[in-house]
Amino acid sequence: MKVFLTIVLITIFITGNAQQKAILLKPERVFDGVEMHNDWVVILKGNLILYAGPQRSTILSDSTISMPGQTLLPGLIEGHSHLFLHPYNETQWNDQVLKESRVERLIRAVNHAKATLMAGFTMVRDLGTEGAGYDDVGLKQSINKGLTPGPRMVVAGRAIVATGSYEPKSDNVESNLIKGAEESGGNDLTTTVRNQIGHGVDLIKIYADYRWGLNNASAPTFSIDEIKNIVEVAKTAGRPVAAHASTKEGMRRAIEGGVETIEHGDDGDEEIFKLMKSRSVALCPTLAAGDAISQYAGWKKGIEPEPEHIRLKRKSFEIALKAGVTIVFGGDVGVFTHGDNVREMEMMVDYGMKPLAVLQSATSVNARIFHYDNLGLIKAGNLADIISVTGNPSINITAMHKVNFVMKNGVIYLSK
Repeated sequence: MKVFLTIVLITIFITGNAQQKAILLKPERVFDGVEMHNDWVVILKGNLILYAGPQRSTILSDSTISMPGQTLLPGLIEGHSHLFLHPYNETQWNDQVLKESRVERLIRAVNHAKATLMAGFTMVRDLGTEGAGYDDVGLKQSINKGLTPGPRMVVAGRAIVATGSYEPKSDNVESNLIKGAEESGGNDLTTTVRNQIGHGVDLIKIYADYRWGLNNASAPTFSIDEIKNIVEVAKTAGRPVAAHASTKEGMRRAIEGGVETIEHGDDGDEEIFKLMKSRSVALCPTLAAGDAISQYAGWKKGIEPEPEHIRLKRKSFEIALKAGVTIVFGGDVGVFTHGDNVREMEMMVDYGMKPLAVLQSATSVNARIFHYDNLGLIKAGNLADIISVTGNPSINITAMHKVNFVMKNGVIYLSK
């Protein structure tokens, strides 16, 4: 009986695989997540990559998709997104948190998820719903069930802020407003982290500093010991920790506390970036967010000189590159329009990064830093998250706007 059942199962497996069609993708070039290759082809079957390499006469497939003039790439990975936010020049952050209903915010997030996927981003690390609870967990589950198109989601839920530090705030100090993240501190942090994990988050996001100092100056929030506690509890359950940190001291505490990524890092200097390099902490610089906020405030980009904080951001990014810090691609999209994620890529090049390094950052580097070994590279055995663009983005990064083909987990969502 056992032998009979084994034969039946093997037969079912073989029959199931036989029903899946092998598809050959034939572009002009292939960026495999590390290097650019000419005259390569890629063969897919089901949701997996079977082959990536030079075309050979022995390669068999059921159908061929020709992509003349196009570059094939791994599906892009957005490293810092807020699908539950939309551009601040449409609605201020406070008003989104306080005045938009949860239903409205969820509907917007569904639309944002589709726009993100259609732009070639097959995965996002979404770093907080900003007042929408754990709705990101539900959105992720809905996408996974096929109820709505969207990228793979790695979600942070409510995020964690030091008690009393975050917004919205009111001039009426007795008011009890919805907060954009979960307040906690001291001995309560263990319970807070465990509770968030219990609600389904994939990572913990903390605010290591915020604008709560005198005269609204940015100042550190958690102590090093508090951050170490957060990291220890999260790591026990296999969750990494990402830290919002823009001040030098906030960054130092987060690094010493053991976080895996620093988000923003505006005031980083040679000392801090050397420390990040030595501790293998990656930087997600979010260049496009600061650029967008400056334009919302009235800066006429391309006409007026860059504001001082933009010039300082350029300098800190240059220092980080020189120090050899791993750069995570992520634009803090939501501050600006979802689907325009490539804006961050263009700015990374403008700020001194080579186009090929930017492509690596948005694919293989992000996959490695976020612990997804079966994504970010076009190679046999990896999941079939693949896109194509017109032109050669390793020469001109603006080609990343010209998306023609989007496949996630073997399913084609866009094919022009």
